[in-house]
Amino acid sequence: MLDQRVLKQLQTIVGKKHVLTEPEDLVAYSYDGTFAERRPDAVVRPDTTEQVSQVLKVAWREEIPVVPRGMASGLAAASIPMTGGMVLDTCRMNHIVEIDEVNFIVTAQAGVITQDLADTVAKKGLFYPPDPSSIKQSTLGGNAACNAGGPRCLKYGVTSDYVMGLTVVLADGRILHTGGKAIKNVTGYNLTQLFVGSEGTLGVITELILKLIPLPKVARTAKAIFPKLADASTCVNNILSAGITPATIELMDETAIASIEEAMHLGLPLDVEAMLIIESDGMDVDTVLKEIETIAEICRATGARDVEVARTEEERAALWSARRSISPSLARRAPNKLGEDFSVPRSAIPQAVAAIKEISRVHDIPIAIFGHAGDGNLHPNILFDKRDPVQVEKMKKAAAAIFDVSVRLGGTLSGEHGVGNLKLAFLEQDIGPISMDVMAGIKKALDPKNILNPGKVVPETAAGGEALFSW
Repeated sequence: MLDQRVLKQLQTIVGKKHVLTEPEDLVAYSYDGTFAERRPDAVVRPDTTEQVSQVLKVAWREEIPVVPRGMASGLAAASIPMTGGMVLDTCRMNHIVEIDEVNFIVTAQAGVITQDLADTVAKKGLFYPPDPSSIKQSTLGGNAACNAGGPRCLKYGVTSDYVMGLTVVLADGRILHTGGKAIKNVTGYNLTQLFVGSEGTLGVITELILKLIPLPKVARTAKAIFPKLADASTCVNNILSAGITPATIELMDETAIASIEEAMHLGLPLDVEAMLIIESDGMDVDTVLKEIETIAEICRATGARDVEVARTEEERAALWSARRSISPSLARRAPNKLGEDFSVPRSAIPQAVAAIKEISRVHDIPIAIFGHAGDGNLHPNILFDKRDPVQVEKMKKAAAAIFDVSVRLGGTLSGEHGVGNLKLAFLEQDIGPISMDVMAGIKKALDPKNILNPGKVVPETAAGGEALFSW
């Protein structure tokens, strides 16, 4: 519990009703999109950068841990207050400041919902491509903090490709402005990109300057059904090797397909091992139609039993609704899941998929495979019940084996979810000791008191981080 003197200071800054200490409020801020859970001592809800600055000055002086939080849709326990302290909720900072149609730039506060921003700029013929599966609930600040991706990142890239500038409040309360609207900027270190993906451990992002592009005029989406998962994996590389770069190539295995069908009743086949959802978009209708037809031919030649192109916008929307429903639909299979997102070179996708299936068999635990196969970013979801110690141990062993596979195949532990706390124990296996030392040095320089999101991203020996599990 925070000292009453400190609570009164925080209430003076943000208003009494925006400092939460009641047990029911603390429970609501104790979890994210994972199975992890720890309660904070208080929740503070500022609505301006200046208020964030004043709050952090108090936290700095009192050495109170501060955990920045948006909508808590993260999947690495990055917004869980592992050491108590204060959760800094940025959701009241939800204004789009400016849409610059001449420079194709939007400036927005960190608490703006990603889908709301995309919908707003689309009305002006502009396009913000990053589309995490949580797009309807995740915030821009959280997306930047974790460098979120999504299905469209195959063609359009991830959040970092669109962040041109940031307003960041540092641990001691100073307000830092980085980057700007200029397309080319190599003055000094690239501090903007330093904070993108830092998961709130180096500073609190309060405002973003984001690049936009022209909105594609047409899109066509295909569904390809594969009796064999190996053929679907191979098909991904066959499409890309043909010189085609679709907007998306999404992979789902039989567990994901069955879970979607149970939840949505779309008439998906249950006697197959995989399905691909592939979308082509662009400015010219004829070009897009030709591209999706070529993709369909490649799918059939690689073993697809059936390929259908959505005939209407409603059919296309149904396919994407199904894709975005995979994660919640898995709750029908097990009460808990560890949703991973390792990334490997595209050429290694078939090997990675085969290895995960073997891990599932060896450890006798169900693992659903889906993800952004076009860029090698797979999401194996380990299904378990955290109330059962036997299942928890199986989950841990399966996760460790998956991490080992990703590194062995030349990949990395995370493509878009981040490290948070859940992957902390495996960090050195991926990046090596020198990178860990460099990261620790950066953390110490910007947050020497280690008050910003302690226990996340930065190695334990460097900044007091403690992994949630003894994996």
